[in-house]
Order: sequence, then C-alpha cells, then structure tokens
Amino acid sequence: MAAEVPENPLFPPIPELVIGLVAFFIVFGILAKKLLPNINRVLDERRRQIEGRMEEAEALQAEAQQVLADYRAQLADARHEAARLRQEAQEQGATLIAEMRAEGQRQREEIIAAGHAQIAADRKAAAQSLRQDVGKLATDLAGKLVGESLEDHARQSRTIDRFLDELEAGATKAEAGR
Repeated sequence: MAAEVPENPLFPPIPELVIGLVAFFIVFGILAKKLLPNINRVLDERRRQIEGRMEEAEALQAEAQQVLADYRAQLADARHEAARLRQEAQEQGATLIAEMRAEGQRQREEIIAAGHAQIAADRKAAAQSLRQDVGKLATDLAGKLVGESLEDHARQSRTIDRFLDELEAGATKAEAGR
C-alpha cells in the first residue's frame, strides 16, 4: 500500500466527480422542468400584482391631487366670498352710521330750532307781560305823583310803548357799541 499516492483533498477521485456531475445534471434537469416554470409563474403573478398596485397608487395619487386642487379652489372661493361679505358689511355699517349721524343732526337741529322758537315765544310773552306790568306800575306811580288817576288807556298804552321803545333802542345801541 505504500504504492498508493496520498490523496489531494482539492482534487476528488474521477469516478466520484463523474457521479457527482451526473447527479447534479439530473437534479438540475428535474428542477428546470418542474420547479422553474412554477417559480416563473409566481414571479410573473407578483410582477403583475405589483404593477397593478402601482397603477392603482398612481390613479389614487392623481385623484388625490384633483381633490386637493378642488379643495384649494373651494377654499379660495370661500375666502373671496368671506372678503366680499366683510366688505359689504363694512359698507352697510358705514352707510348706517352716516344715516344715523344725519338723522341725529337733523333731530338736533329740530330740537335747537324748537328751543329757539320756544325762547323767542317766551321772550315775546315775557316782554309783553313786562310791558303790561311796567306800564301799570308806571301809570300807578305817575298817578300817585301827580295825584290824579290816569284813566285814558289808549293814551297810557301809547306813552308806555314809546317809553319802552326808547329803552330798547338805547339797549340795542349799547350792545352794538360793545
């Protein structure tokens, strides 16, 4: 046995190598005939499913983009409508305020005019009452001074009126001089 050459672990014996290669090609042929079509079919199905899902995702994304664009358009319209309504409300408010101011001004002027008319009427009534009272007092005083009764009413009235007119003319000149 000394004649045997020690075996090299890197190079197997030829018969084992041939049997191993034949077995490999038999297993490879069976796998190629039976298993490879099933693997290809499953891979094709997966590829079709993935492509279908990608198409669905693209369609959903396009639809989402359209919905987003519609939402933004509606939001812009709503903002424009709100701005328009706000502007109208401000204009109506300004108009209402102007109308209320005009009405207040008109009422104030009416009240002032009524007050002036009332003051003029009261002044006239007071002047008339004062004329009568001053005339009566003046007549009584003159009667006491003279010692006679001054009964002629027409004459009394003319005298009193002339006297008071002279007083008013003097008061008017005094006010104009100020």
